[in-house]
Amino acid sequence: MDAQQVVRSRPLGGGHLLAAISTSIVGILRDHYGRGPMKAKTYALDDIIVVVMRGSGFTPLEQTIMDSGQPERVVSMREDFQSVMAERYKRTIEVLTRRKVLAFLSQAHVEPDITMEIFFIDRPLEGFGAVEIAQAP
Repeated sequence: MDAQQVVRSRPLGGGHLLAAISTSIVGILRDHYGRGPMKAKTYALDDIIVVVMRGSGFTPLEQTIMDSGQPERVVSMREDFQSVMAERYKRTIEVLTRRKVLAFLSQAHVEPDITMEIFFIDRPLEGFGAVEIAQAP
């Protein structure tokens, strides 16, 4: 799904925004990794967006590495891939949210098969709140 097409007319909000983010990130994975996760869920809280993907499955190459007893190499390979894809992910989030991405973090886990993409944006999203607690100086 092209993020530009999704927001052509007006900004997305609520569940429509979350669904568009999940669908777009999964689409990028399918286009560039050859497969996507079985499940994807996006959470937005204030100025943070988290995309959690489960059950991507392993490519035959990854499964061979896993079977050799080196799952950390699969995690490393997936992290390298996410690093290569970072600009595409960030651009997608910026188009969909109309916010600037300040930071992007990615974490891959093998068993269970979970990947998290975390985006910190320049200002809160309307309708998604948080409570901030700060210590007095």
